[in-house]
Amino acid sequence: MFAGVRRVLSLAVAALLVSCAGSAGTPGPSATASPATVAPKPPDSPPGVVCDWARVRSVTDGDTIRVDFDDGPANQPVRYIGVDAPETVAPGIPVQPFGPEASNENARLLAGRRVCLEKDISERDRYSRLLRYAWLPDGTMVNETLVLAGLATVDTFPPDVKYVEQFTTAQAAAREAGRGMWAP
Repeated sequence: MFAGVRRVLSLAVAALLVSCAGSAGTPGPSATASPATVAPKPPDSPPGVVCDWARVRSVTDGDTIRVDFDDGPANQPVRYIGVDAPETVAPGIPVQPFGPEASNENARLLAGRRVCLEKDISERDRYSRLLRYAWLPDGTMVNETLVLAGLATVDTFPPDVKYVEQFTTAQAAAREAGRGMWAP
């Protein structure tokens, strides 16, 4: 009878030692954070892209949005790098052809969604808007998508030219296919 009790006690002590050893260097079950204290993991960035995640607050026009950064300021204006969409809200400039379509497509792609914003060289333009490439969580670059749809044209200002060849190729494809402003 004592041998059985000793065996049960030995197993209990061994289990206790194993559980204590786990808490010395690595967290055991009691050391894990509760779900209420764990911050949600941001979506993965597209391959090779270093970016800041934000939620789109509003779409201004075909190449400008306002965002609230996950880890930063809110209500920030962002101008897409490397592209130019026809005007719809510029003071003193009438609404240009395909401007409403560009604005609508930008809103369709981004309104209320999370976006990965990639900086090139310059931080802001002369209107104090952040200059960024905009990526959807699925890896689609919004700047390029608008050019490929024929709703924006390539418009680069060195030194921000990281994707100029990609945009030029997209514009040639849109023109060849007669999409958007390139329609016959």
